[in-house]
Amino acid sequence: MTSVLYDVPGPKARRRNALIGAATVVALVGFVGFVIWRFIDTGQFTAAKWNVFTFSTVWTNMVIPAVMATLSAFAVAAVGSLIFGVILVVGRLSDRAWIRVPVTWVTEILRAIPVLVLMMLLFFGFPSIGIDLGTFWSVVVALVAYNGSVLAEVFRAGIEALPRGQAEAGYAIGLRKSGVLALIQFPQAIRAMLPVIIAQLVVTLKDTSLGSIIGYDELLDLAKTLMSQSGRPIIPATIIVSAIYISMCLLLSWLAHVVQKRVSASPKAVRVEADETAVMHEGTVTEVIAAQSSGKKPKR
Repeated sequence: MTSVLYDVPGPKARRRNALIGAATVVALVGFVGFVIWRFIDTGQFTAAKWNVFTFSTVWTNMVIPAVMATLSAFAVAAVGSLIFGVILVVGRLSDRAWIRVPVTWVTEILRAIPVLVLMMLLFFGFPSIGIDLGTFWSVVVALVAYNGSVLAEVFRAGIEALPRGQAEAGYAIGLRKSGVLALIQFPQAIRAMLPVIIAQLVVTLKDTSLGSIIGYDELLDLAKTLMSQSGRPIIPATIIVSAIYISMCLLLSWLAHVVQKRVSASPKAVRVEADETAVMHEGTVTEVIAAQSSGKKPKR
């Protein structure tokens, strides 16, 4: 059987694909085996490599401060990215071209510049013009600039995916554009795009590791420091730092799941969706907004 997009391979093609697949697997297994053998040959899997982590001062003076540095940069960058994203999307959705066009260009440029380039520009370039942000603010500002521009596009996609009647209903009852955005479009867009927002915040958390390039004392910088110590505990340091990163990302994903469940189960959200469904069948969208403003149910 064949389809428009895919032709079932014949006997020769199946044999060729099988040989290519087998060769690829053998090459991959061989490469991984060689790497593991080199680690074993250099003693990376021996218990002596874990000796550095048996000292309490390493945890209290190095690991915990690095974790706090990572979390503090992430917390400030996450809040700043959300605020900056809202500002950008409001500008992009403006009816005034002199606001919309520059904001659009700023958003696209910030999305196109890699985070590491922004960090290096802020840390190494700005001191030449008399602005010294330091490592912490260089990391935070770069993360806010990039992730805020990405979140602005996420917000815009969520808003533009809403039915046009939602905004028209708000205008019909006398709301201005700012009121329509704040009271009607943003709440629904954020609820719909919450998984994407959380995924971008996880990216923000992981991108804090780029701060090690400019000397910010976070987890990856700690791993590099430990790997350069005598004995070079590469595998133990990698395992410890990776486990901490994975734990923080899983915790953030769990919190996002809890928030999403509570938002979805909110009585207000359920009531609004029920009112919208009823009005779509028996009334107009304007009645929904009027009912929400007065706290009454729409007329049946």
